[in-house]
Amino acid sequence: MTTQTAGTRLAIPLSDHDHVLGPASVPVTLVEYGDFECPACGAAHPVVKQLLRGIGDQVRFVFRHFPLTSVHPHARRAAEAAEAAEAQGRFWEMHDLLYANQDALEDDDLVAYAAALRLDLGRFVTDLERGTFAGKVRRDFLGGARSGVNGTPTFFVNGVRHDGPSDLGGLLAEIEDALEAD
Repeated sequence: MTTQTAGTRLAIPLSDHDHVLGPASVPVTLVEYGDFECPACGAAHPVVKQLLRGIGDQVRFVFRHFPLTSVHPHARRAAEAAEAAEAQGRFWEMHDLLYANQDALEDDDLVAYAAALRLDLGRFVTDLERGTFAGKVRRDFLGGARSGVNGTPTFFVNGVRHDGPSDLGGLLAEIEDALEAD
């Protein structure tokens, strides 16, 4: 039995502005609204990676930002750092580094991660200082709010909100149900 809530759908369709792993031709799309400072998102991160290793040929993964700045003061800046890395073709590498280092998200830490990824540090720092990607992060957040997201992580399976556990069993069951329905 699935734990999707009827009528709770993804309000903003996928676009070229999304961060996507996997082809559009697969039968299931898993969208996560996440926050790099959120411990529950940090716990869900290896679950998603394990899912993609196991059934990645049937699932496309999309990540969208939903920084909960009232409880995670570094989340917005970390999201902007991920976008600054995306501008240099390294979003997923930065995404993984941020989740691996959730307790170290000060500006100096973000610059160190950019250096570890061999990004153009001048460009990276300038993008952070100017807030170059603040609008992109805000658009993701507002799209999440329109979709009923009020906490992180929030997952959508084929456009329908998954309200069950974000553990391997919960997400896998939801994805398997979506595969059977395909």
